Amino acid sequence: MLILVRHGRTGGNAAGLLQGRLDNPLDDVGERQATQVAAAIGRVDRVISSSLTRACQTAAKFDAPCVIDDRWIELDYGEFDGRPLADIPRDVWANWRIDSSYAPPGGESMNTMDRRVRAAAEEVLELARTEIVVVVSHVSPIKAAISWALGCDVSMSWRCHLDQAAVSRITAGPSGPVLKSFNETLYR
Repeated sequence: MLILVRHGRTGGNAAGLLQGRLDNPLDDVGERQATQVAAAIGRVDRVISSSLTRACQTAAKFDAPCVIDDRWIELDYGEFDGRPLADIPRDVWANWRIDSSYAPPGGESMNTMDRRVRAAAEEVLELARTEIVVVVSHVSPIKAAISWALGCDVSMSWRCHLDQAAVSRITAGPSGPVLKSFNETLYR
């Protein structure tokens, strides 16, 4: 089983910031979320995490070996990192939604992020045939992995919501990945 876990809440999440590659730590709420999610999931064989602090702190709550794989790092929002979501110009949001090859100045396109996530997901799915593997990541890479599992284009990411510390599960079926659940919230 492949279990995708979005990191717990940060101060940036609470403030409505577009975090991207900013390296914000979990806040007190995020620490509680991460602890509760790890306890609810229980025993796992291995953990893979983005190198950003918020993901590593969430991954540390699991009692299993953890490796860093930056193919699971958040989308690089370039000059928009750290800005309030409400301050992102409407044309930028429109460009992202209609053109997955659009990259903000200094940032990364959805297509570029999607390619790295799909490669990582393919590798992890092989491990998940015989192990319980948790990947701790961020909203955009997890949505890209969901689009991979469903055989969809990454642009479907705009049509779904993923909460902080949410869990999504993918199994390895005979013909490829099978989405078992999406956006489970296992914390109070």
